[in-house]
Amino acid sequence: MTEQSLPSLDLKRQDGVLWVSIDVPPVNLMTAQLMLDLDAVAASAENDPDLHVIVVQSANPEFFLAHGDLSFVEDPATYAALPVAEETLVGTGPMMRLHERWRRLPQTTIAKVAGLVRGGGSELVSSLDLRFAALETAAFGQFETLMGIVPGAGATAHLPRLVGRARALEIVLTGGLVDAATAERWGWVNRALPAAELDEYVEWVALTIATLPDGVRAAATEAIDAADGTLDDALRAEDRLLGETFTPASGELARAALAAGVHTREVELDIEAVLRTNLVRRS
Repeated sequence: MTEQSLPSLDLKRQDGVLWVSIDVPPVNLMTAQLMLDLDAVAASAENDPDLHVIVVQSANPEFFLAHGDLSFVEDPATYAALPVAEETLVGTGPMMRLHERWRRLPQTTIAKVAGLVRGGGSELVSSLDLRFAALETAAFGQFETLMGIVPGAGATAHLPRLVGRARALEIVLTGGLVDAATAERWGWVNRALPAAELDEYVEWVALTIATLPDGVRAAATEAIDAADGTLDDALRAEDRLLGETFTPASGELARAALAAGVHTREVELDIEAVLRTNLVRRS
């Protein structure tokens, strides 16, 4: 395990997982410094084959990310010139580029949201792969229209894909907060869990993904992303990736499962536990 800090982030790495804790008192604004620090993390992660999962969380229990720093309006030229993700989605604003750089990371990215997240913060969350929220305390919002503008860092692109057109319009046009239970029901987050269970569950998800057999996480992600194309292309991608992951190591896991009693009623009732045990023994 290694630990380090950037001015607005605390970083902890263990077992192929990087835990990124946002710490910008008092309310975790998306400041220029935070954008630079998040960009530095993404730049480091892009070519790190030993890093499999990144979890973004908050050191502030009330706020995951309040929103973008509104003082940017006083000097928009300086904001526009921020050297953030300069080679990503060229021609767009720095926050848009930052979120897109994170979306494109080869790692599986996870947002663990315990508090409020609005505006640019919500757009960062929507750019990540997986989202988990505290049932009692998390809430999500895009209030930009209440300020006379539209979201500008990914919300109108990502929300229709996550929640559908009508709900995306409701979120953006009303500017209201969406509680965690509703966000889960709409598909904005994967799960809304009791706050007391959130840490343990996200840690389990992160470690489970990080310890999958070599190549499987990336191949499964590629196959799922192929569903954005035609059905034929998606099916062919899945078929190809199955062939690529069907290796001697995966054959050993299948034989170990047979030896452990798969195909019997007793084992089939809880086959996942047997398969996880085999993975642990193999590692």
